[in-house]
Amino acid sequence: MRQMGKILWIASLTLLSACTEKDENNESVYLVGSTSTGVPFTFLDVSSNAPRGAMVDLVSAVAADAGFSVEVRLLPFSSLIPSLTSGRIQLIAAAMVMTDARREVIDFSEPVYRYGEGLVVAAKDEGSYVSLEDLRGRVVGAQVGTIYVEPLKSSGLFPEVKVYDSIADILRDVALGRLGAGFGDFPILSYHLAQGHDPDVRLVKSYEPRMEGEIGIGLKKGDTELRRRVNASLERLKANGTIDRILTEWKLR
Repeated sequence: MRQMGKILWIASLTLLSACTEKDENNESVYLVGSTSTGVPFTFLDVSSNAPRGAMVDLVSAVAADAGFSVEVRLLPFSSLIPSLTSGRIQLIAAAMVMTDARREVIDFSEPVYRYGEGLVVAAKDEGSYVSLEDLRGRVVGAQVGTIYVEPLKSSGLFPEVKVYDSIADILRDVALGRLGAGFGDFPILSYHLAQGHDPDVRLVKSYEPRMEGEIGIGLKKGDTELRRRVNASLERLKANGTIDRILTEWKLR
């Protein structure tokens, strides 16, 4: 029986199916897509080689409350929605803002956190930038798949908006002077730079975000029963202080 369980587990990794697995206690096991580059929301903890972060803790708390189990898989941000719609995963737990365009393709839980974009420039740049207009004429960069790319391009303020695979790539090019400014999720930039990484880059505290949004847990379109269970658990976790505790532990409060 143990060998058969192992075979079924391996097979589940390759089938594009929305069906859940069952663990040894006959609980449903939902596959969760997350990312390795969204600290403090989601990241790979190299010491344990396991996914960690606020959204990982949150989806785990939801699962424990709702009576199912989760297995978190780290994927590129741009592949999260395709993986959900194709059935490779059943949930998304990441720093994914709920936009109208995304709502046309997938469903979301009730929101759990709200934030906007952060602005980074070279540490030697002492400008007190407040708005996008203050950066007119610069080459700027943002991460692929985020809500910042199109507004930056359509603003008409910048000769070029470069699109990067990760925040780390943006910070590198800002430090090297290849970008006049970089944009990313404020909590991610703030947490990363507070750890002493990338000393040649600074977060502009005077900047006022204009592209704010809310994040929640992503679900396959039309999966109303799972969405109901997730939302019911989120309501209980909010009421008993679990969500606030998780956000505080990850310095998001």
